[in-house]
Amino acid sequence: MATVKEVAQRAGVSLGTVSNVLNRPEVVSEALRTRVQDAIAELGFVRNESARQLRAGVSRTIAMVVLDVANPFFTDVIAGAEELAERHDSLVVMCNSANSADREARHLRRLDQQRVLGVLLTPVHDSPSAALAEVREHGTPVVLVDRGAGASGHPSVAVDDVLGGRLAGEHLVGAGHRDIAYVGVAAPLRQVQERLRGVQEAVGGSGTVQVVNTTGLSVRAGSQAAAQILALPEAERPTAVFCANDLLALGVLNECVRRGVRVPDELAVVGYDDIGFAATATVPLTSVRQPRELLGRTAVELLLARVQGRPAQQIVFEPELVVRRSTGRRTRS
Repeated sequence: MATVKEVAQRAGVSLGTVSNVLNRPEVVSEALRTRVQDAIAELGFVRNESARQLRAGVSRTIAMVVLDVANPFFTDVIAGAEELAERHDSLVVMCNSANSADREARHLRRLDQQRVLGVLLTPVHDSPSAALAEVREHGTPVVLVDRGAGASGHPSVAVDDVLGGRLAGEHLVGAGHRDIAYVGVAAPLRQVQERLRGVQEAVGGSGTVQVVNTTGLSVRAGSQAAAQILALPEAERPTAVFCANDLLALGVLNECVRRGVRVPDELAVVGYDDIGFAATATVPLTSVRQPRELLGRTAVELLLARVQGRPAQQIVFEPELVVRRSTGRRTRS
């Protein structure tokens, strides 16, 4: 590949002029900029950004470690993060922990070695890991995404999941449902537990909330949960299902369609996240909307603030309920 020296020779300028064109073009006359840019185009020169950052001791790479790359929720969060990072001439790279604490630790240690500008992390566990502590000790800023900071002191951006569960529960109770199933993974994920708490608070003593544990938060896990619910005798079957995320809810919808169960007449379904697929499902899905892109943008804002030495902030957004056809008034006595 062409070098800076070769560009300077082709353009007939000094190495310093080429460096200024690449890094501070405003200090170079238009005529010289044009000569250097023409030489760059002719030689096919591509700057070595890694070497430049190494010399400067500053990275422009922000890493984001997510729980599940297949979940569109995280895709939208990353899109928001990228939008703001680009405005600050930074790059967002994504790593997938796949809900594995060991894999998360490996990603964090590698990113620490790469001296990234900072890390946006949705941790597998609520309690801080040893790898996370190491990253913090080495001075790499970390922002927790879709998690409260707890006692960790990290900057964080999250959503009030208790309120989200309450919104779903109040909507279902208002539609006449008293027997509600909550479908969520058995693992002690804070979001899952807080959404359950919210729906339990909404139902209170006026009905029951039956917990249906799943092995994951996928469409397939939702289908399996629906099969379990629909296998119950009709008199014992809940009239509504609230799912910990939209993927589970889409699985429930799919199983209902496959079995000929009418939604919402025989079973109302509510999801959580309001991903793009929710509105376009066979039966458009009522869902608790999280401000996904805003979470990503805010996480980058908090990270850049920490890079500049400003105090850590913990920000909590409120979700909102988006009502669609998958919920309605009970028709079953």
